[in-house]
Amino acid sequence: MTNPKKIEKADGKLGIMLVGLGAVSTTTIAGVLAIRRGLAKPIGSLTQMGTIRLGKRTEANSPRIKDFVPLASLDDIVFGGWDIFDDNSYEAARTAGVLDRGLLDQIRPELEAIKPWAAVFDQRYVKRLHGPNVKKGTSKKDLAEQVRADIQTFKRDHGLSRLVMVWCGSTEVYLTEGAVHQSIDALEKGLEKSDEAIPSSMIYAYAAIKEGIPYANAAPNLSADIPALIQLAQKTGSPLAGKDLKTGQTLIKTIIAPGLKSRLIGVEGWYSTNILGNRDGEVLDDPESFKTKEESKKSVLDYIFQPNLYPDLYEKLCHVVRINYYPPRGDNKEGWDNIDIFGWLGYPMQLKINFLCRDSILAAPIVLDSALFLDLARRAGMSGIQEWLSFYYKSPMHAAGLYPEHDLFIQLMKLKNTLRYLQGEDLITHLGREYYD
Repeated sequence: MTNPKKIEKADGKLGIMLVGLGAVSTTTIAGVLAIRRGLAKPIGSLTQMGTIRLGKRTEANSPRIKDFVPLASLDDIVFGGWDIFDDNSYEAARTAGVLDRGLLDQIRPELEAIKPWAAVFDQRYVKRLHGPNVKKGTSKKDLAEQVRADIQTFKRDHGLSRLVMVWCGSTEVYLTEGAVHQSIDALEKGLEKSDEAIPSSMIYAYAAIKEGIPYANAAPNLSADIPALIQLAQKTGSPLAGKDLKTGQTLIKTIIAPGLKSRLIGVEGWYSTNILGNRDGEVLDDPESFKTKEESKKSVLDYIFQPNLYPDLYEKLCHVVRINYYPPRGDNKEGWDNIDIFGWLGYPMQLKINFLCRDSILAAPIVLDSALFLDLARRAGMSGIQEWLSFYYKSPMHAAGLYPEHDLFIQLMKLKNTLRYLQGEDLITHLGREYYD
């Protein structure tokens, strides 16, 4: 196995720009600062704690991923970002209420130094939020140019070698592809005319890709996953990943559903409900934003179970998803799943799952990993959709004409084999005949 492209070393500083300095972003920032100070461990981060097997099982060669591929060091990361509120990262983290005050106070000066730039925001796309720290422009093209100027200033002022952008903003109203999304020319004309089919997240995606930097979408919005921006990414060399971080209930679905399917256990119904009280919950209380999230969450089971191939087991599956805004819960999301299953001779059974999780605690390592792997992809000369990062997302980007792979274990195998491929190592097929032939 040969390395397809030589990977440039991760020399210099990496700027990670986060759109929206809410609970997820501030938990990510504070976590990285705490980890590199030795105050905490990077639990949940594949790039920091994960290992990768090389060669045969009998060789016992499983280095840490961060020692196997040339990832950027946490010590070399510089954070920046945009938000509609002008609170610095310490104040924003206090407001989010995810991390303990004692931990935040130990890294307070570094957090206070990260102040948000004015954000691109239009309440037509996120109806339950409003804030004072918002850009004004003559058109959406003008706003995109302002974002590009922010990127260039950030890079220059901090002496950064490379950049990555991750959308960590709120879920926007449900949108589908239209004519304006079909080509670079159409999109740029739409930006000049401030076309309503171009939401705020798409303006950020355009700015990042136009600058030739990696872009990840951590929300279910229609953002970079349109033909125009995929074409532009191929042209400028920007790797793309997304969309919608796979954290709480959907993470559990992508663990449980493949197990049921692998044993050919039928599923009659899957009822999912959530309560959460953070900014995300408030936004999703709007039916139009919920529609965007619902489509992302519901598509997972359809692709895992493949009812077209297994009609006797999954064709009549009733899948219901509910999300309720409940302020007292804050960032501590709770998800209930009732799964009606059936087995041999059609006999009925049930699974009931109650997952009490901290949404931002699960999301933060994904934001970090996405940024580090996208930076690696950029240095390896990989542009456009990075399907090998589907491991982290509910609605993974994929090539036209393909169905997305949602099985968490297949996704992890794809990710690790991509790393082996980049380093010229043999791929692991798990066939194992060499031990017995």
